[in-house]
Amino acid sequence: MAGSDQLSTIFSALADPTRRAILAELAERDATVTELTAPLAISMPAVSRHLKVLEHAGLISRSRSGKWRASRLEAAPLREAADWIERYRRFWDSSLDRLDAHLAAVQATERATDRMAEDPKELE
Repeated sequence: MAGSDQLSTIFSALADPTRRAILAELAERDATVTELTAPLAISMPAVSRHLKVLEHAGLISRSRSGKWRASRLEAAPLREAADWIERYRRFWDSSLDRLDAHLAAVQATERATDRMAEDPKELE
């Protein structure tokens, strides 16, 4: 993804359900390509390609110990994505709070109107 910012690279990597499944596995433990392939219905070369995308996004790191190459979750880039999303969560929370207040006011007005229609003597 030449020329794109890191956040775009992270979201692009997270857009694929297979890569999200791989990250979920790595959140539990470090794993090799063979271990990551077992629960997935794809080949080892396909898992390796997904790992390269995740590594490029900084979401995983890979280390070699003898002939084994383990992948490890790197959570820091997920924090960047979570922080970006958090700003919009606050926006929606605020918008929904205003909507809730508006609906409460409308309902209160409707209840008052209904009471006046039922008992016109309340106006006196």
